[in-house]
Amino acid sequence: MHIKKLISLFILSLIFVNCNENSIQTIQPQIIPIPDSVELTDSFFTIDESTGITYDDNFKVSAQFLKDFIESGSSIHLKEGTDIKFKLDENLKPEAYHLTVSKEGITIKASTDQGAFYAVQSLRQIMPVDLENDTFSKNEINIQAVTIRDQPQFKYRGMHLDVARHMFSVDFIKKYIDALVLLKMNTFHWHLTDDQGWRIEIKKYPKLQEVSAYRDETLVGHYSDQPHQFDGKRYGGYYTQEEVKAVVQYAKARFVTVIPEIEMPGHAQAAIAAYPELGCTDEPVEVAKKWGVFEEIYCPNQKTFAFLEDVLDEVLELFPSKYIHIGGDEAPKTRWKNCEHCQKLIKKEGLKDEHHLQSYFITKMEAYLNSKGRQIIGWDEILEGGLAPNATVMSWRGTNGAVEAAKSGHNVVMTPTSHCYFDYYQSENEDEPLAIGGFLPLEKVYGFNPIPEELTIEESKYVLGAQGNIWTEYIPTEKHLEYMTFPRMLALSEVVWSQPQHKNYKDFVSRLENFHQRLNALDINYANHLYEIEGDLISDEGKSYYELKTLTEGKSVRYTLDGSEPTINSKVYESKIPITESSTIKAAVYNDEKQLGKTFTQYINYHKAVGAKITIDKQPHKAYSGSGAEGLINGISGSDSRYGDKEWLGFWGEDIEITIDFKEPIKIDSIETRFYDGNGQWIYTPEHIAIRIIFDNDEVIANKFLPESSGNPNLKNVFWEQSILSNRPIKRVKLLVPNYGIIPEGKQGAGNKAWTFIDEIIVN
Repeated sequence: MHIKKLISLFILSLIFVNCNENSIQTIQPQIIPIPDSVELTDSFFTIDESTGITYDDNFKVSAQFLKDFIESGSSIHLKEGTDIKFKLDENLKPEAYHLTVSKEGITIKASTDQGAFYAVQSLRQIMPVDLENDTFSKNEINIQAVTIRDQPQFKYRGMHLDVARHMFSVDFIKKYIDALVLLKMNTFHWHLTDDQGWRIEIKKYPKLQEVSAYRDETLVGHYSDQPHQFDGKRYGGYYTQEEVKAVVQYAKARFVTVIPEIEMPGHAQAAIAAYPELGCTDEPVEVAKKWGVFEEIYCPNQKTFAFLEDVLDEVLELFPSKYIHIGGDEAPKTRWKNCEHCQKLIKKEGLKDEHHLQSYFITKMEAYLNSKGRQIIGWDEILEGGLAPNATVMSWRGTNGAVEAAKSGHNVVMTPTSHCYFDYYQSENEDEPLAIGGFLPLEKVYGFNPIPEELTIEESKYVLGAQGNIWTEYIPTEKHLEYMTFPRMLALSEVVWSQPQHKNYKDFVSRLENFHQRLNALDINYANHLYEIEGDLISDEGKSYYELKTLTEGKSVRYTLDGSEPTINSKVYESKIPITESSTIKAAVYNDEKQLGKTFTQYINYHKAVGAKITIDKQPHKAYSGSGAEGLINGISGSDSRYGDKEWLGFWGEDIEITIDFKEPIKIDSIETRFYDGNGQWIYTPEHIAIRIIFDNDEVIANKFLPESSGNPNLKNVFWEQSILSNRPIKRVKLLVPNYGIIPEGKQGAGNKAWTFIDEIIVN
């Protein structure tokens, strides 16, 4: 008799009995993304040479995948029989499934082959990990009896890959798709063209292969490093149409839709290098060899439209997807402003300006694709000048574009930089591989809610789902790409598949720790930050404490305060640490035998403003909120090289006023702070900073100071010394920080508001 018990959706502890060895093997296979409903039973089913499988044509793909998985991973061969059954249940939604494992057998119910396929992926995750790489040596597979009922929250569950900046092999593309499959994601967005390379064969235009597919050399180091250095090596390549067909077919056989992206009207320099007549100047240009945004842009004339229509005709033959991505982002208008044809076209069509000319361009291309039975999807800049009638918006510059599009009845895919850009740093460790910038830790990805809070329930129906983006300017190798993608892809898979009420980050971390074994078996180079430590300085009733946290449970944290290296014999962290002076904390996670992960180090500069009251008249941008206002006087400085960590605060296009109130008036010798200056990321240092000093008799002195170079090209300092501060007790300090303003023409992000990033305000 079976005893059924409901278990937590978040911790599945399954006991497998090995009959041959008369022993019990306890393992914890934990499914990612977490299913909707799980019911565990105290028996198990055994797959061996006597096991049979039955299915009809409705489930040919899913059943064959399961059969191949078992037979390629073990010595077992499935017969015809009813032990493993696939059944049609038309009451289930297209991607939903019911999976039942009992001691009698396995039953998968679904209304479609795709739904059954996702059941197989869950079944796969509760089977031995050795099946993934053909190292399973036993002659039977024991599977815990369980019933799973499951369906996705969103219908668009995607990952993006930029192959224009750096190219990856067809075999690796298939491996990437395999990872999507395991995590029940269903869309692969293939970014095939950009300024630095054209990666798809177009037979009508051979120069796209001969010229556009190759750049003479590539930028070395970061774009912000000055002066720019290059490697002197020709780089490039392209996918033949036969290779593209192979990838599309491979994905289709796994229920993954491939959406191609052909960039327009901007990010077109590689194409214009081959065919200068497509630009506004008719002058020769080279395929871009450094990163960023370039002024070369398609000229909206008949020659260009004929070219793009020809290109799309060949693309449509290769990709059966409903959507064709046409880019639309970061299209500088300088060439159009200085182009006689463009200015005449603006007047002829009654357009307001160059932004409306972009809308005209996008609308024209949309009409062409609509005439072929396809729909466009584009980055949120396609909203500028009015949205094309049937377009779907991919919102990357925050959520404003998504809100605007959804409120006007357009479908939306969420992919904001704040939560979905996996080319950002994922750890504050200084030895992380080079990245474009920003900071996107695993927990932030997991905490993403694709439904913007500004939308009503009805409007939220236009949000199709979300997508993770991998831009490869700084990702030249496959192993590096995997490191940046995993485990953040796992977190996103749960965001888009699982119901919000079932999500719990601590539980996800527990399942992820176990899932590492499967990633190892699949030879996926993932980032493991689970054994790292986070620290925060907190103030409580005028006293300061330092708090240490780690993600994994069942481990101890040991620390020192004098800068010495921790050991297994160091003091065990049990509660927040009182801080009364400048200190260097070092800590590490240990099990009973050894240190796990890296040593955490934090210097705390216990200056006079630590624990004071601080206010800012504007909220920092939610994508770069750091540790809040208090983080500016917590004794901890931000990274010298990354503006996106939790100590830097970012403000977009806003003047700010920062006020520090001391509990009692105090004498101050100096005040200093610093600003990030990364123009390639739209970040500009204010041209001047003003300070106001309020003494105990309310006298106010205001001074303006220009930020000075720090020796680091990305950092500028501001310093006020005693001669300005006087020698009198100060009650309050105000910093007035104006925004730089609009980014000028010729710079990346031209026409957009500049960002301001400020670090610790140190008071001595």
